[in-house]
Amino acid sequence: MSEKTFTPALGRLAPARFFDYAVAMTRERLWRSLTVMHLAPRPDDAILDVGCGTGSLALLAARVQPRAKITGVDPDPEILAVAHGKDADGRVRWLTGMGDALVESVGAESMDGVMSSLVLHQCPLAVKSAILESMFAVLRPGGRLVIADFGLQRTRLMRLAFRFVQFADGKTDTQPNADGVLPELISAAGFADVREADVVATVNGSISVYVARKR
Repeated sequence: MSEKTFTPALGRLAPARFFDYAVAMTRERLWRSLTVMHLAPRPDDAILDVGCGTGSLALLAARVQPRAKITGVDPDPEILAVAHGKDADGRVRWLTGMGDALVESVGAESMDGVMSSLVLHQCPLAVKSAILESMFAVLRPGGRLVIADFGLQRTRLMRLAFRFVQFADGKTDTQPNADGVLPELISAAGFADVREADVVATVNGSISVYVARKR
């Protein structure tokens, strides 16, 4: 996957700088808080936020555990510029890089925790798998994975609401998420104890929080 082939944060809808306004409609405070709660960063943990976007999740983790070493990686320089602007105190290390090439960015088995939000639903199926395998590669044994993303859309209302996301990001890439493929892909990447820990209903469909670990 080259740096020119990633899907921008808002797909075809708007420039990336408007991402924070759009994501506010997804009950982001709730699912971001759940993501960091399940990741449970500890002092001196190395934590990686994959597809960190405008930095909100990485900065929340830094506030929750100031002694953790937080890194955010994203392929989009425009959206990383927004993240830099929000991090006046330099609490997070921001890197330009691809989600399926994380070893190149941070090194193999260098992280105690990996998190990601609203990334995998935008990716082709093969790229979803490649990103998860890359996450597995940078985690140390015993490391934790937490992913917040659009998952199985269980009800007719949520499937209808999810059409807005599919308009923005394309049905081909988003439909596997809506069909509930992520736990299967996470397991196939080598992770253990994969489970859907929480589900948050939003105006754009339901967001699932998945947790797993590396043995």
